[in-house]
Amino acid sequence: MTATLATKINIVLSAAYEDTDDIDPRLGSLAFAIADSLADGTADNQADLFFADRRTLTATSEDLDLAGSLTDAKGNTLTFVEIVAILIHNRSTTATEKLAVGGAAANQFINWVANSSDIVNIGPDGILLLWSPVDGYGVTAGTGDLLKIDAGSDTIIYDILLVGRSAAS
Repeated sequence: MTATLATKINIVLSAAYEDTDDIDPRLGSLAFAIADSLADGTADNQADLFFADRRTLTATSEDLDLAGSLTDAKGNTLTFVEIVAILIHNRSTTATEKLAVGGAAANQFINWVANSSDIVNIGPDGILLLWSPVDGYGVTAGTGDLLKIDAGSDTIIYDILLVGRSAAS
């Protein structure tokens, strides 16, 4: 039996600002919704690789090798050539416990940021989500495939989901 991957993303963010002292209590509102999906494959708007894990860092960092060290749920080694989605959730709810993403010392996976020293901090209970279904973020085995995740001096549990392609689109 051949496995296929079907990927869907649904994001809804809404906010309403109200002032009960005003004649018209609704001062402003915002609603944003997006839904998208990827078919199985390696072309634009497709993906054939998926990685998901809950991980714990104890006053340390780790470099995730996107081209040859991660395994899927069946134990198959994943070699991403392009990443089309990254979702990282910092599960800590303690103030100041930030998870730093990016900035590996060597062989940095950097196509999602401007340069190799760029770092994105994910605050407590925060989420980093990147979605690039057409171009994806290129992974170069051996020279551009390490995604650094750093808990600093804290112990942080985080969830990571990666969706990508085994060949360039």
